Amino acid sequence: MSSIVIIHGSPTPGSRLNGLIEFVESNLQEKGIEITHVQVAELPAEALLRANFKDESIIAAVGKVEAATGVVIASPVYKASFTGVLKAFIDLLPQKGLQGKAALPLFIGGTISHLLSLDYALKPVLSVLGSRNILGGVFAIDSWVTRLEGGGFELADELRDRLTNAADELAEEIEWLDKRSQAKAETK
Repeated sequence: MSSIVIIHGSPTPGSRLNGLIEFVESNLQEKGIEITHVQVAELPAEALLRANFKDESIIAAVGKVEAATGVVIASPVYKASFTGVLKAFIDLLPQKGLQGKAALPLFIGGTISHLLSLDYALKPVLSVLGSRNILGGVFAIDSWVTRLEGGGFELADELRDRLTNAADELAEEIEWLDKRSQAKAETK
């Protein structure tokens, strides 16, 4: 079965980023894709800051990434880049920790001027980690995501369309990667 790990890079539990993540997750689950999560801000701060590769929580989180066919890497944009807490976790992944995986970046920021942070801040890091299936990603502006009184989020129509397309593309990529992996296993 295809699986994706969603890496939440926000240090804020109530972040509007959750609206994007929930929408994409629901879309992928409808396609029968298994989803796991890594809430980076919930990992032990001491282990992240000191790069403690032997911490059980870090081992478990890295294991989720290793087991997945695809990753969704989600972060708010601070100072034209992804969060420091996300960077601390990414630094704990093995050198080729994303090799053979499809990656979908999801970013949210206060202004469209941070749009290129996907291309110039995150994608080079994903490439260094071995991902060759880095999708275009989705950048959203905070004002496109509204918190609802009873909980949850409402997304602007254009954002919903872009997230749907991105989730569809990710599902197609991981299906292709799974088929390729099965074919390789059968020829051995």
